[in-house]
Amino acid sequence: MNRNTEEDRILLEGMTFFGRHGTLRAERELGQPFVVDVELRLDLRPAGLSDDLSKTVDYSEVHRLARRIVEGEPVNLTETVAERIAAKVLEEHPAVEAVRVKVSKPHVRLEGTVLAGSAVEIVRRR
Repeated sequence: MNRNTEEDRILLEGMTFFGRHGTLRAERELGQPFVVDVELRLDLRPAGLSDDLSKTVDYSEVHRLARRIVEGEPVNLTETVAERIAAKVLEEHPAVEAVRVKVSKPHVRLEGTVLAGSAVEIVRRR
């Protein structure tokens, strides 16, 4: 990784999608919102100097793939959702050297209380 890749990043924050993930039957039947944050680490200098979209990552594509995964096939674990997003980003965007994915479930009920939320955050590198 070069110095720019370590420091440069594209941030997509607060992408909210509706999914049916979870280990509880109610989570699968009723569904719930999932909030996804993605951080892409890559050298942004070529795009910044050229003003050329092809020299960076079009974040609308990352938004689409995150949406497809969250709104797609239900899985048991939030960790699985995060892993699938990270893997797909690295697969489809070779310029990305590292990706951080945070998947949150707001307003989680737990033993008679309500948490502000729960989240999983992972970092995956090439």
